[in-house]
Amino acid sequence: MKVIELSQGGGGAESQQLVQQLFYRYFGNEILLKSEDAAVLTLKGDTAFTTDSFTVSPLFFQGGNIGNLAVAGTLNDLAMMGAAPLYLSCAFMIEEGLPFNTLEKVVKSMAEELKKTNAKIVCGDTKVVPQGVVDKLFINTSGIGQIQTTTQTIPSAHRLQEGDAILVSGDIGRHGAVVMSARDNMNLHSGLNSDCEVLWPVVEALINKGLSVHALRDATRGGLAAVLNEWAQTSQVCIEVTEDKIPISDAVQGVCELLGFEAYDFANEGTFVMSLPCSQVEEALEVFQQFEFTQQATMIGKVTEFQPGLVVLQTPWGTQRVLELPKGELLPRIC
Repeated sequence: MKVIELSQGGGGAESQQLVQQLFYRYFGNEILLKSEDAAVLTLKGDTAFTTDSFTVSPLFFQGGNIGNLAVAGTLNDLAMMGAAPLYLSCAFMIEEGLPFNTLEKVVKSMAEELKKTNAKIVCGDTKVVPQGVVDKLFINTSGIGQIQTTTQTIPSAHRLQEGDAILVSGDIGRHGAVVMSARDNMNLHSGLNSDCEVLWPVVEALINKGLSVHALRDATRGGLAAVLNEWAQTSQVCIEVTEDKIPISDAVQGVCELLGFEAYDFANEGTFVMSLPCSQVEEALEVFQQFEFTQQATMIGKVTEFQPGLVVLQTPWGTQRVLELPKGELLPRIC
């Protein structure tokens, strides 16, 4: 079986061969193929820049792998700022002995994910380390995107206003449930897949609709609970959410009950939260219905002045409880 060797990260002939036969094959474009020390880019207007590292375990899970996760995750961070993705960098930290076909599957999935936007990988780096230094494969991606709104209307956690509606783009907790199930060797027969998805197409459609989007955030680590708490604290508003309006699949709920978690804390990789005026909710939902992966989008609550800085959950029994910011490392290496 062909495996990755230390020499392939040493900068010599073996490194060149790996780069040319694998990375250039799948990522090749006019900027990357110049093989310079840095990519030369021409940017106009407000620009968003982000970076993220991916250490998910296991590398492959139902509905995705570390590769498409690394691309989608960084593209989505740009999208949440109203930025059209343009350029990515990519760095691989590879454990000596990783099967070559495993790495190729990851790289191929990254290339396929990139095709969902106009973004390109324009620079990168590869390191191969001795066995035990990293666990199989870690990936870092950084991204640059062009803001598609005015400077004053860039979506921000600082822009929530009393009377705003809070929408979620789909059912929550799937990525966290899938990865935890795979890690614990739980045999799920529900067909549950990670929600890993590139979100820019739907965000672009929302912007083109002319909606007054005040805030966007993909609910990754910490899940829905983390997003809502960060917003409430940053804008010093209260976010009141109706519990039975939050879409949670039976499969995710089952995993939560089995492991003792709440779905609100589970990570998502293709589900985002949005704040906008209540008067524009129906128009936003019309946009969501145009995309297969946002069919379950719905309004789950609104922004009030009831208890500034808190998220209040309205239960089906007519009571209220505070939805707290998750504490501790609930789900290590979830992305």
